[in-house]
Amino acid sequence: MKFKLKPTQPKKLKKTTLKRFLIRRTIFYVLPNVFFNFIIAYASFQELGYTYFFSGTQNLARLTMPMAIFLPVVLTIDIINRVIIASEQGAIEFTVDEQLNKKKLMTKLSILYGVVTGLLVLCILLLAQYNLSEYYKLDATAMALVVGVLAGVLSVVFVYLPVWRLRRWMGRRVNLVNSDTQ
Repeated sequence: MKFKLKPTQPKKLKKTTLKRFLIRRTIFYVLPNVFFNFIIAYASFQELGYTYFFSGTQNLARLTMPMAIFLPVVLTIDIINRVIIASEQGAIEFTVDEQLNKKKLMTKLSILYGVVTGLLVLCILLLAQYNLSEYYKLDATAMALVVGVLAGVLSVVFVYLPVWRLRRWMGRRVNLVNSDTQ
């Protein structure tokens, strides 16, 4: 006896514009990312008093590198999926091309964005480490703020950047009017 599970249907979205849809999603992503990344960094750094870029048990790179790699990956996949679902439901004014391989696009963009962002943050950390003294101690509260702000910036960028790339396969929805005049 085979059991087939039906995939759950996404809930019906209200009709809106793409701009409003993205602003709303941005708020949903930015607020929790800033709050939780700040709290986690603050709690980690406060137990030590000071933190360093790469040395020590709770260093700045240990928190920022995974965030810089995985946050773009997750946000890219989620926002592309949500925009496509909204388009299929007719909730936004755009339609997505039927020939687009959605999973391939999500995979390609998420890996690209994760690697590029991770390398960029690593280069910034290495540059800061190189320019500052080897024994320079970083203030825990300031570094927790930096981690929170970085999470907020990444959240905003990776809501709009994937949709900007997806716009290549999007077109305006056309309403056909059927007029029968006799």
